[in-house]
Amino acid sequence: MRRRTFVFATLGTVAALVVGWGAMPPRQRLRGSNPLPVGANEIALNGWVKVAADGRITVAMPKAEMGQGVHTALAMLVAEELDCGWANVRVEQSPIDKIYGNVAGLAEGIPFHPRDEGMMARGTRWTMVKVMREMGLMMTGGSSSIRDLWQPLREAAAMTRASILHAAANAWQVPIGELSLAEGIISHASGKRASLGEIVTQLGAKLVPIEKYTLKPASQFKIIGQALRRTDALAKLSGTAVFGIDIAPPDMLYAAIRMSPQPGGSVKSFDDRAAKALPGVAQVIRVDPAHGGSGGVAVVADRYWRARKALDALTIEWDAGAMAGVSSVDIFSKLNAALTADSGYMFWEVGDTDAAMATAARTLEGEYQAPYLAHATLEPMNCTVEFKDGRATVWVGTQVPDFARAAVAKILGLDEKQVNVVVLYLGGGFGRRLEVDYIAQAAAIAKQLPGRAVQVLWSREDDMQHDFYRPACISRFKAGLDKQGNVVAWQNMSAGQAIVPVYMPRNAGMPGIGPDKTASEGAFDQAYAFLNAKISHLTVELPVPIGFWRAVGHSHQAFFKESFVDECAYAAQIDPFQFRAALLRDEPRQLAVLKLAAEKSGWADALPAAIDGATRARGIALHESFGAIVAQVVEASIGADGELRVHRVVCALDCGIAVNPNIIRQQMESAIVFGLTAALYGQIDIEDGRIKQSNFHDYQMLRLYQAPLIETYIVPSTEAPQGIGEPGLPPIAPALSNAIFALTGQRLRSLPLTFASLSQGRP
Repeated sequence: MRRRTFVFATLGTVAALVVGWGAMPPRQRLRGSNPLPVGANEIALNGWVKVAADGRITVAMPKAEMGQGVHTALAMLVAEELDCGWANVRVEQSPIDKIYGNVAGLAEGIPFHPRDEGMMARGTRWTMVKVMREMGLMMTGGSSSIRDLWQPLREAAAMTRASILHAAANAWQVPIGELSLAEGIISHASGKRASLGEIVTQLGAKLVPIEKYTLKPASQFKIIGQALRRTDALAKLSGTAVFGIDIAPPDMLYAAIRMSPQPGGSVKSFDDRAAKALPGVAQVIRVDPAHGGSGGVAVVADRYWRARKALDALTIEWDAGAMAGVSSVDIFSKLNAALTADSGYMFWEVGDTDAAMATAARTLEGEYQAPYLAHATLEPMNCTVEFKDGRATVWVGTQVPDFARAAVAKILGLDEKQVNVVVLYLGGGFGRRLEVDYIAQAAAIAKQLPGRAVQVLWSREDDMQHDFYRPACISRFKAGLDKQGNVVAWQNMSAGQAIVPVYMPRNAGMPGIGPDKTASEGAFDQAYAFLNAKISHLTVELPVPIGFWRAVGHSHQAFFKESFVDECAYAAQIDPFQFRAALLRDEPRQLAVLKLAAEKSGWADALPAAIDGATRARGIALHESFGAIVAQVVEASIGADGELRVHRVVCALDCGIAVNPNIIRQQMESAIVFGLTAALYGQIDIEDGRIKQSNFHDYQMLRLYQAPLIETYIVPSTEAPQGIGEPGLPPIAPALSNAIFALTGQRLRSLPLTFASLSQGRP
């Protein structure tokens, strides 16, 4: 509590110093530092929407498309407010400008309970919104794209609509209220008609932004809420979509790199004579560690395979750096020791837990752990850089284009305005492409070959063994139950590395100050009605490189929390669904989601045996993350061959207004498969500072035949839309674990939930 008081007192002092500034509303997000670039016969009345003479509507898109469907959903917001017709809408990459900075996702990183409405919490949230608007950091992550742009994009479209209607009304000399706009056609009762494109052609010079406009109420939505086809579907199905790995400028060279066997290590010395003598090799370059990455030696050649094979001809002596001697066994020993020695930072405390625990009729304790995890994106890390005539062009799939630009500019000695970042489709991100180590590496190599574009492409082994991993974590619980089985006291303390304090310095050159919410999210910020609770996290500094992984802290804290809630339910001899429902008595939205999942899964009904006669059982879990509430029920069995099988997953969620229900279902399915993969197989092991796993043979993915039937049910809502890309992941591991307990009577408290752990009877 002393630490919490100190941090909040510091925040309060800072807030007091900027009270005048903080009381003002955040800066507008409609007009950028420079006008939105337009082509011939186009107009732009703000920084987001362009209208062309042929009626084409172009949306400036600051968010990366990495399979989550965000380009489609965001374009739908514009089509809705502009009434331009869905077929007329296109997207193009936005410039790098502060108006495109992510406000919602980054501002929510403060360590307050979401239901804390105290003055400190409200003031800090308001201040953070303003701070992030001023910083303007462009970022795709945190399931924040729709939440962040729900208001600005709709306002930009509504402004464009109002401006064009105003100009048409003046030209036709009719009251603006008598005009209607539908499917891109403006019409009047007198018979006058014109398309948006025709108005632009006729009145382009007279079109000026109109500041008075209104947004549609949800009752008038025609586009939002429809399961429209994705804008990227055809290109990806036909193979014409361009990812970073597809770029091939004229006369391009290819670079392959041999990096330190220990992440973060560097090169002591190397002999490149044999490599240089091989066909096609243009240059051999030493690459120093940058932005948290590893040092290595790159071979540049006229063909990628020639560059890759030439690496085997190098003789390299390495400096292991901070990872020398590090092992997974030692790491978990340190985490355990830390939990015993310190109480950590108290993220949430309510009531008198110690006193309540003393009155409990029964107490339970449990310890859970989760391993390091790799991102394993389908498209390995790659970046292409051309350094020519005092300028640079960067072709890359990235979640942080302005961090990428800054990294390249620094390495090449350029002003950031001299660097053009072309953001392409990402073949998976999951947080890995929030890093810029691979981009800095490509810039350093291209610097040695001015005038030629150079593409750096990592192998799968490079990618797996030089990741920024999901942190390993240990969590300890203690709960007190009264005679009726009610939770009277809840204690939870976890230990692991913190991401933000290391991410910000290596990528933004900024200190990561204050407690890292992501370390404890999913543990302290949930809706269960614990009248007496203490929830803390202890940050342990370790040399293993860590980063944001899909759902971040929720990805493992949900497993810990929902598994132990299940333990409490069984100890109280209360049905796990009913036990959770009682804890959600004051949370109608959460309770509605939980009930919907139970109803659609047939929770109260007996489960028939599997086709082979094996007994099936269900497990349930509920979790809120990134603003969305998700409950899942898993049906599983264990076959005669000892294989654990997941037959069916029923997923219910409340994510606010469903902009595109089809995309929401796709993202739930994606997150469930991703989460099942991690729950069943995901684990990164470290020996002598080296990552043992190297490819998909020892970092296994869920196979098609193992994928369950997934049913997704969306609770209708009029609340603002919330996150979708990550919230489907956290509940799947605990729901599966709870199903395994129902099947076997064994409580698995460690991830992954492999059958080996069942056969060994590991607690």
